[in-house]
Amino acid sequence: MPNPNKVTERLFQSPSKYIQGPYAIHNAAKYLGKLGNAPLLLCDEIVWGIAGKELVQALEGAGFNVHRAVFGGEASREEVGRLSALGREKTSDFVIALGGGKTIDTAKTVADDLKVQVAIIPTTASTDAPCSALSVLYRPSGEFSCYTFFDKNPNVVLVDTTVISKAPPRFLAAGMGDAIATNVEARRCLNSPNFGGGLPTEVSAAIGQKCEEILFKYGKQAYEANRAHAVTPALEAVVEANTLLSGLGFESGGLAAAHAIHNGMTAIEELHTLLHGEKVAFGTICQLVLDGVPTSELDRYIEFMLSVDLPVNFEQLGIPNVKDEELRRVAELACAEGETIWNLDRVINVDLVFGAIKAADAAGRDYIKRSGWKRS
Repeated sequence: MPNPNKVTERLFQSPSKYIQGPYAIHNAAKYLGKLGNAPLLLCDEIVWGIAGKELVQALEGAGFNVHRAVFGGEASREEVGRLSALGREKTSDFVIALGGGKTIDTAKTVADDLKVQVAIIPTTASTDAPCSALSVLYRPSGEFSCYTFFDKNPNVVLVDTTVISKAPPRFLAAGMGDAIATNVEARRCLNSPNFGGGLPTEVSAAIGQKCEEILFKYGKQAYEANRAHAVTPALEAVVEANTLLSGLGFESGGLAAAHAIHNGMTAIEELHTLLHGEKVAFGTICQLVLDGVPTSELDRYIEFMLSVDLPVNFEQLGIPNVKDEELRRVAELACAEGETIWNLDRVINVDLVFGAIKAADAAGRDYIKRSGWKRS
């Protein structure tokens, strides 16, 4: 039920500083110098080769004493415990996340454990995790576990668009899948407390709307620029929408059914290979069905998703033969106590969500048939 505690204050929160541009990593020392001198750097082996060595070179050249910690791949309590112990052993005075969403969520949780500041340097624009004061944690098996909330947002978010442009375009598309949910969810959460515990402000609503506007205006163009590994104004705009606008919009605007259904979908093992935003994109179609939007509006979102190769039906998700009992389990998890679906100002139950999931698949298939869409 929205706002059971009858909150009346409005609240907006954000990272202390956001920097974005080509070759921004070269100036990392300039922006991280006030956080400390002995950072614990979290990144995996792949990211180390892509940007880690370059970052460490820039920081050590400015006198930083960097200790590298290899991220194990899952944002779990177990991984957080291991890395926190390493940070204490090395007396790290702040934490740097270099990588994707799970690296970032783990680093934020480790920094909170160590009671130190955190800097986020994403190497993909695949989620809106970098700017928020929360982390999504999973079980070692890959199933959704819980949201973890922090007292403050990251101190610095530094986005190097040259690095982003070199990542596979699938990651940028997944970021758009995550970001396209921002306005769809937030506009249905106007009377529900946001992640900071207050009601959404006018600026958070405006940010969600601007995020969606940029995606429809520049999303396909940015996707093609990413294919060419080119930093263009369209790519810069979409990276900002995926990272900053979506991050501010969801945290201060609110989440609803799209992300709750995503969380339920993690119970299907075959979906563990999908990126967060790929599942959220389908969850967004489910929410639009629940919202009862006109077919023309639903078509507009599906057309956008297909233009950047996001999944819009069970077959594209990789579960063409999914059973009804599996989908009902997704609906049950989406409707669990405390889930974000309860931010919706309308009647919700498992049967309605189960029906919306099946109807979303049907809508995706129907649009492809009517439009004659073919993967390019």
